[in-house]
Amino acid sequence: MKVAVVLFNLGGPDSPEAVRPFLRNLFSDPAILSVPGIVRWPLSRLISSSRAPVAREIYAKIGGRSPILPETEAQARALDSLLAAHGVEAKSFIAMRYWHPFVAKTIADVGAWGPDQIVLLPLYPQFSTTTTASSVLDWQQAAARSGLLAQQSEICCFPEHPDLIHAMADLIGSTFDGAKPGVRYRLLLSAHGLPERTVARGDPYQFQVERTAARIVERLGIEGLDWSVCYQSRVGPLKWIGPATDAEIRRAGSDGVGVVIAPVAFVSEHSETLVELDIEYAHLAREAGVPDYRRVPAVGTHPMFIAALADLVMRALKAPGITNAADGRICPGTCNTCPYPEVARC
Repeated sequence: MKVAVVLFNLGGPDSPEAVRPFLRNLFSDPAILSVPGIVRWPLSRLISSSRAPVAREIYAKIGGRSPILPETEAQARALDSLLAAHGVEAKSFIAMRYWHPFVAKTIADVGAWGPDQIVLLPLYPQFSTTTTASSVLDWQQAAARSGLLAQQSEICCFPEHPDLIHAMADLIGSTFDGAKPGVRYRLLLSAHGLPERTVARGDPYQFQVERTAARIVERLGIEGLDWSVCYQSRVGPLKWIGPATDAEIRRAGSDGVGVVIAPVAFVSEHSETLVELDIEYAHLAREAGVPDYRRVPAVGTHPMFIAALADLVMRALKAPGITNAADGRICPGTCNTCPYPEVARC
C-alpha cells in the first residue's frame, strides 16, 4: 500500500519580495482575521502593507528568508526513512498555508504519485482553529475541487505524545547541562499566543499547550524545578492569553534568576525562534538583569520527534477518520472546536 503523508505547516517568505504577499495571505485567512470578507480583504492589504517593512527587517536578520521550508523538508526525509524501516511505502509531501508550496500544488503532486491512502499530519502538536483547522479545511476544499479520491486519515493533535515529550525534555535537559554554576534558573515554556476571545470561543490550544508543558516537567523530573508556561508573538490591540513571555523574562530579572526558554508549540526554527527568542528576548533579558539566558532548540529532526510522527502515521493507517496520540478526545467539553465528537471523561 502506498501512503502519502501530507505535512502541514505555516510557511514563510522565501525572499524579501515575498514578505508582503505572505502577510497578505496570512491576514486574508478568516481563521486569523475573523471579520466579514468584504472587510477582511481590504484590511489584509492594509495590514500587510504596514507590517511588511518591519517584517523584512526581521527576516533580514536570518538571511532574508524563512528557514521553515528547508526545516520541514528535512523532517519529511527523516520521516520517510523511518517509515521505510517499518516496512511502510510512504512519501511525505509538504503543504504550507500562507506561502509556497501551497495546497493546490501539493494535491497535484500527491495525485500524480497515486497513493492508496493519504494521512494528513499537521506539524502543530496542539490543535487550534487558527492553525490545524485552517490548514485541513484548505486541503479538504482543494481536494474536493481536484477530485482526489484516495482514502484520507487525519491527525488532529499530539500534545502529549510520549516521544514528542521525550524529545523536548531531552533538549531542555541538555541546555540545563550547560548552565552556569551558582545561577538559579527558571524554565520558561513558551508558545505562540492567541487572542483571549479565540480561546473563549472554545479553541483548545491553551488547554493543550498546558498539557504539553506539564508532561515535559514530569519527564524532566527535576526536584523543585522553577517553571512557567508563557505566550509570545502578541500583535494587535486585542487582549491575548498570558502570561506574556516578555513579562516573564522581566519577572525573572526582578527575581535574579537565569532563564532557560524552550519553544513548546514550534517544531522547527523560524522567525519566532531565531529572531524573537534568540535576538529580541535575549536583548530584553540583558536589559532586565537576567543573569543568564539560554534558549532550547526546536525539536526539528530529533530522532524521538521523528519517531512520534512515524507513530502517528501508523495510528492513522489503523484508524481511518480523525485520530490523535491518545486514542480519543482529550479536550473538555468547553473546547467546542475540538474535532473529536465525544467529550473526554474527567
